[in-house]
Amino acid sequence: MKALYFNRFGDSDVLEYGDIKIPNIGENDVLIKTEYIGLNFADIYRRRGNYHIEDNQPYINGYEASGQIIKVGANLKENLLGKSVLFVDVPFANAEYVKAPSDHLIMLPNGIDTKKAATIGLQGLTADFLANNLGQNKAADNVFITGISGGVGQLLSQILSAKGVYVSGSVSSKLKQKAALSLGANQVYLNCDKAIWQPKLISKVDTVYDGVGSTLAESISLLKNRGKVIFFGMAGGKPENIDLIDLLTHSKSILTGDLWDYLTTFEERQFRSERLFKLISDGKIKTSEPTIFPLSEGKAAHDFLESGKNIGKILLKTD
Repeated sequence: MKALYFNRFGDSDVLEYGDIKIPNIGENDVLIKTEYIGLNFADIYRRRGNYHIEDNQPYINGYEASGQIIKVGANLKENLLGKSVLFVDVPFANAEYVKAPSDHLIMLPNGIDTKKAATIGLQGLTADFLANNLGQNKAADNVFITGISGGVGQLLSQILSAKGVYVSGSVSSKLKQKAALSLGANQVYLNCDKAIWQPKLISKVDTVYDGVGSTLAESISLLKNRGKVIFFGMAGGKPENIDLIDLLTHSKSILTGDLWDYLTTFEERQFRSERLFKLISDGKIKTSEPTIFPLSEGKAAHDFLESGKNIGKILLKTD
């Protein structure tokens, strides 16, 4: 089978595309013919060598893809064959065929094709967990999302808007601003104008969702007393040290969490994905068209993601 792989850590030049062996499956596994593979910032960190990656020779990146089941293990029912599925936490996804434990599968309903599923995928489940487990915002709350035009930001914005939350956020370009507004955000600010709009928001926001990291101190400054920052990523670098006494003085909180502490069973995966799919079916969530690269052009896809020019999801497509 064809796969995107690398033998040493480094920049995108280490990536190679070629033939490797199709994996053997166990009695509780399935073999999936992938169609669309999600590319995420974590894959960039893994390729650089500063994020966990499964030990393998060669290294094969990726944990998220959609496709069809073409083989099942001895303990599984034959009626799984041909089913369209999504997975978000199975290693070695950057390949034409992937072995997946059956309890890590997300079964796709009618009306959600593999392209749509991969576009939502990990970012959608992350947004669901942030909104429903950490944020728990109610109607009329004032919420701010850093990087609101990104994969998580787009979906999180719409999940919150469906609850009646007032949603604003920040972006790096006018094109991203337009995209975020088209998906229902109430107000979207340009980072280049931060000196103008940021002072006006200080102490005005109930919740800030911060996936940038380096903006954490700024996010805290936007909070009302008793407000909270939901800290969920470091796309822009690590945050500076935070004065906990200052937080205590103003009754402000920082909440963090790992999706994998909430996505622990087949039933949990199915429940959360069905909640997302229903929002899509009801027209409450829309997705911008993903940027798609052939798996063979994985280097170009990595470069594009690192450039910061993407709006929404980047997918790799197998032949």
